Amino acid sequence: MWPFLKMKLSLLIVPLTLGSASALTDPYRDWKRPGLGDVRAPCPMLNTLANHGFLPHDGKDITEDDTVRALGTALNFDEDMSKLLHKFAVSTNPAANATTYNLDHLSRHNVLEHDASLSRVDAYFGNQAIFNKTVFDQTRSYWKGPIIDLNESVRARLARLETSNATNPTFTLSPLAKSFGLGEIAAYIAVLGDITSATAVKARIEYFFEHERLPTKLGWTKPGVLSKPDFENMLQRVINATEEVSGGAVKFAKRSGITGLHATLSD
Repeated sequence: MWPFLKMKLSLLIVPLTLGSASALTDPYRDWKRPGLGDVRAPCPMLNTLANHGFLPHDGKDITEDDTVRALGTALNFDEDMSKLLHKFAVSTNPAANATTYNLDHLSRHNVLEHDASLSRVDAYFGNQAIFNKTVFDQTRSYWKGPIIDLNESVRARLARLETSNATNPTFTLSPLAKSFGLGEIAAYIAVLGDITSATAVKARIEYFFEHERLPTKLGWTKPGVLSKPDFENMLQRVINATEEVSGGAVKFAKRSGITGLHATLSD
């Protein structure tokens, strides 16, 4: 009798133990909404990293080490790319000689945050740190099938620019903000999609924007190592597609005058 009971107990304990080990080794398993006193940014990816605990969950006093570790562990960014993005984020901290940032610092208008977001209202209309379904519904209306291609991504971006320009009396884009708008397309394709084909699974992108959570439950896995040249090449493809789709009407996309983010990546 006892050997039989021992065998049954061992069969019960093994899957429980394996389940616990899996939970401990899955860095994406933990996810928690922001709570009282936590701050968030207009950037859904940084919010996502804070929600998962890769960045401090309260979104405050984020150091270079925090940024490098979070981007490397969660998204496979290399150290140089991670340090560059930390430098951009710190530029939004209003304190002199800052070396850290809070996520809500990124809401300072027209530094990195910009009008014509894919998922946020313009600063003129309200809080740009909060996901806005109406804005995002316009963006995704240009994603026609289950796979988003590069031209669809660009058309959605151009539509958001046209809408903001037509409805926001204070509409403006700094040179850096213009480049960040292009870079956001490059980033979601490189991180959440397929960088080779410049495509992404629509369901995963929608899930990411709507929940500020990495879409592991929809089959997403961390990409291969992403470096500055990877993002620079992807950004150039976005620029080329923007020129083609717009018929050359989008002046900031001309190869001869790439400013802001692209120029900094080339430094």
